[in-house]
Amino acid sequence: MLVFLNILFFISFLGFAYVNLNDHDWWLWVPIYIAAALCCGLAVFHNYYPIVYLVLILFYLVYAIILFFVKDGVLDWLRKYKSPSIVESMQATKPYIEKTREFFGLLIISGALLINYFFA
Repeated sequence: MLVFLNILFFISFLGFAYVNLNDHDWWLWVPIYIAAALCCGLAVFHNYYPIVYLVLILFYLVYAIILFFVKDGVLDWLRKYKSPSIVESMQATKPYIEKTREFFGLLIISGALLINYFFA
């Protein structure tokens, strides 16, 4: 089961890195997704690196906290904008959409690495 999850995460994170290539902050998000993809890809072959997982998780969660509280971040999406859909279209037409999507992406990555950390 863990191998299947890691294959799924590996493919997904590579896809996420690819779609971020045309983003204005690709230099940040492509390495974020590539690092997570590599960790999951290596785990498929039972190569686990718990210290790397913890360092990446710490970075991802700190960045997620920043995105939560920043102007037009997740907190504003919840309170100020009343939680409208962030998945209606691929275009981030409202200021809160990109930051909220990035926040949840960081949580997904952190969850995948936590799974590997506990099974390592």
